[in-house]
Amino acid sequence: MRIAYLHQYFNTPEMPGGTRSYEMARRLVARGHEVNMVTSWREDDCRRDWFETEEAGIRVHWLPVPYSNKMGFHERIRAFFRFAWGAARKAASLPADVVFATSTPLTISLPAAYAAKRQNIPMVFEVRDLWPELPIAVGALKNPVLRSAARKLERFAYSQSEHIVALSPGMNEGIVKTGFPQDRIAVIPNSCDIDLFQVPIEKGMALRRKFEWLGNRPLVIYAGTFGRINGVGYLAKLAAEMLDMANDVRFLAVGEGYEYENIRNKARELNVLDRNFFMLRQLPKAEMPALFSAATSTMSTFIDLPEMWGNSANKFFDSLAAARPVAINYGGWQADLLRETGAGLVLPPKDIPQAANILAKAIKDREWLKKAGRAAFELARYRFSRERLAGQLEKVLIAAVGSPSGSGPD
Repeated sequence: MRIAYLHQYFNTPEMPGGTRSYEMARRLVARGHEVNMVTSWREDDCRRDWFETEEAGIRVHWLPVPYSNKMGFHERIRAFFRFAWGAARKAASLPADVVFATSTPLTISLPAAYAAKRQNIPMVFEVRDLWPELPIAVGALKNPVLRSAARKLERFAYSQSEHIVALSPGMNEGIVKTGFPQDRIAVIPNSCDIDLFQVPIEKGMALRRKFEWLGNRPLVIYAGTFGRINGVGYLAKLAAEMLDMANDVRFLAVGEGYEYENIRNKARELNVLDRNFFMLRQLPKAEMPALFSAATSTMSTFIDLPEMWGNSANKFFDSLAAARPVAINYGGWQADLLRETGAGLVLPPKDIPQAANILAKAIKDREWLKKAGRAAFELARYRFSRERLAGQLEKVLIAAVGSPSGSGPD
């Protein structure tokens, strides 16, 4: 099977950020399929035109379109459409049996639909976030005309799809509400790269020795985006509360994004910056296993917004793969999963003193840490293994190709 795979923000393990598309694509290649990845080169350097590389058997087509999480909403929109325009012709020129497009942004559906139509092949669309519900919920999309256009784009993406992949049960529900048939939706959440994150304990110990402030102290890490919706300031507030009840616990937030400097300033105001709360710039995915190995527990946070409960954050699954308990401050399917299995903690989003008390007690309980770590790894191995979920994705793509609309050109 020949797959034209469109993801505007594709990353290799040497790059910072999520690598779902890379991991899925290389497994499809290993299963005998041909994969052409159409993506963007986000660095603002001298490159101006398409170029190609090969990554683990994936033929990657890069279009230079500078992008950063620090960009404003309208700057991002311009980057989305600039890429969509260039990707449409590129994807249409790549002989394929199926077009597989993954959001965000939702504008990825435009070049995907164009390429599918030009080649008379099916399109499969992967929903990573319910858009435009999220930007509307956080107030980023206020203009009623833009809201209407965004909803039309959402309906267009679904209407052009033979099948849809949703990354969580909540996203599945949102798609069904638009009228898309449930029997053509597959829930394939973010996955656990067990082989990558199961590293010798010495890797974690070596990382600990790099930091004089860490040593053998308990460590809680956040590794992800510092965006407006991520609510990373929650960790700084926890750190401030923790000073009085467990001042040996260290918090480390690693990442990039619009809120990075704001969170740094907030931590300084709370008098925890470089005291028990520390920050590092984003690391490549290949360096994450050592970081997670060094952690006592991890955290996944969002602002207190029910629309975020359907997320499928990479850091949650990386923690499971590393056999580390994960603490979250939101409800939804991940909260249900943690309560059901004991693989972590669900902290109150608004009651910081209570949250700090729960976390401090757990961090000091060695028996709980062992039990929660085992439960996390069981989830990684039996429910969220990348190999297992890549097999599910392969079946969806094969089913699309075998559908009446997937017969291809005569």
